[in-house]
Amino acid sequence: MARKWAKFPYADKAIDRDDAAVKKAWTRLHRGDTEPLPKDAAVLAAWTGFHAGRFADAVEAGLAAGGAGVNAAVKAQAVYATYLERNGKTKLALFEEAAAWADERRKAAPKDANAHYLYAFALGRYSQGISVAKALAQGFGGKLKDALTTAIKLEPKHADAHIAYGAYQAEVIDKVGGIVAGVTYGAKKDSAIEHFEKAIKLNPDSAIARVEYANGLLLMFGKAKIAEAEKLYQAAAKIAPADAMERLDVEHAKSELD
Repeated sequence: MARKWAKFPYADKAIDRDDAAVKKAWTRLHRGDTEPLPKDAAVLAAWTGFHAGRFADAVEAGLAAGGAGVNAAVKAQAVYATYLERNGKTKLALFEEAAAWADERRKAAPKDANAHYLYAFALGRYSQGISVAKALAQGFGGKLKDALTTAIKLEPKHADAHIAYGAYQAEVIDKVGGIVAGVTYGAKKDSAIEHFEKAIKLNPDSAIARVEYANGLLLMFGKAKIAEAEKLYQAAAKIAPADAMERLDVEHAKSELD
């Protein structure tokens, strides 16, 4: 049954590519997650739907293709839930389901760095939805850290994993304090900043890297870093998006400046 999801809210012909155009732009589109160009046409079609903002189509196509197609499905569902799903309970259910798909994928393909990252991405969003404090109490902190460090170990140039690991550390520090965060979860301010900086270096066109960096600075340092965070939001808002997800990221950055 087709998913009755909200449509992508922006009309942008530049991101509505066909499969051939997606292949041509693949390096730019996947600089953040290092997803390999698929050989399977069905998997490519799922990613084409994702990049154009046809998230429901991408989920259905990715799950039907199986294998690497699951990554497209997970990312499509998690991005949709993050930005376009308005119902709180539905949002959580979508994140939880996406995390389960990613967990199956990474167990079936343990060397797939992006599968580990996407598991952390979906589970991380779910954790934020139930509250970071509850997520830590349920043991999700260790799962997130393990998935992200595995992704980075498998693919050191995975910019999105660096973003997520920086954000994870900032969230933990904010909730339990620097000392407990460092001793119990291995989360440190210097490390978080290092991973944010690494992400921007690896993917200079990433708006979300700057948004998460700004959020992380505010979580870890509060008012002392407002000016720096503001500059990061401003830089993110000026980036030209290459696909639907990036357009949503840029619009989110603009909302932080309102």
